[in-house]
Amino acid sequence: MVNAVFTASESSAYDDQIEERYHFPNTYLNQVRASLGDYIVYYEPRRTSGPSSATGRQAYFALARLAAVRPDPKSEGHHYAYMSGYIEFDHAVAFRESEKYYESLLQRADGKTNKGAFGRAVRNIPAHEFNAIVQAGFTTQLAPWEAVATNSVSPGDSLHIYDDVPEYVTRPLIEQLVTRKFRDTAFRRHVRNAYNNTCAATGLRLINGGGRPEVQAAHIRPVEHHGPDTVRNGIALTGTAHWLFDRGLLSFDDNYKIILSPHGIPDELDRLVKNGASLLLPEDLAKRPHQTYFRWHRENIFKA
Repeated sequence: MVNAVFTASESSAYDDQIEERYHFPNTYLNQVRASLGDYIVYYEPRRTSGPSSATGRQAYFALARLAAVRPDPKSEGHHYAYMSGYIEFDHAVAFRESEKYYESLLQRADGKTNKGAFGRAVRNIPAHEFNAIVQAGFTTQLAPWEAVATNSVSPGDSLHIYDDVPEYVTRPLIEQLVTRKFRDTAFRRHVRNAYNNTCAATGLRLINGGGRPEVQAAHIRPVEHHGPDTVRNGIALTGTAHWLFDRGLLSFDDNYKIILSPHGIPDELDRLVKNGASLLLPEDLAKRPHQTYFRWHRENIFKA
């Protein structure tokens, strides 16, 4: 097995839903098969739509484990790579920092960018380069409410933790990535940040005395039902709205409108959550909930 980089963008002509599947032509079959069972990182190119588009981040932004490769039954010469364990980085990682390229094959002998190598949608990379990308993606500055220390901390003192934080250095890299604690904490951070710590359904933004946001990060399709830890499968909700959502008394349609169950919600909550009201959504379109997950919730959890 070997790690790889998969190029992906929202405007791809392929049948991608990168949290679950990656669609590719036969050209890259050998490279994809070489990574079967191992982890890959996703890369967003500069060109994200037409030939004159240059809005892409040119950065690595997520990783997943390549679980299976199967032919596309509807398109000869194409295949699907099926993913598990998808998770976004805390922040995107540019393909180079000054003169340093994370992928050595992207740099020519004269130090310039190898455009031919950049043109390959799937690229196998050595483990040390993969590790460097992932480590950079999960290096983040703790918020004041996550860890508070005074200037007089002695060697025997511990940080005052208000919320779980990822174990960035206490475990080997891959072991960190598969732990539920790490993934829950990263998911919570990503969803809260995407919604600016504001409830999508009520518009409430509550911060406690220690600076900790009270808004919760809800999985739309739960993890126990194979929902991925992606911000597109998440929504920021107050504790009350989260309770209604998990019990099927609240859901959302494909136009991001609130739907209340005809079975009714407690009377005192009628003024808090309005049927037909629009959700408050992230400005970044790529971080908004995917209709696939809303549809799953309506079909499997919502009490219609």
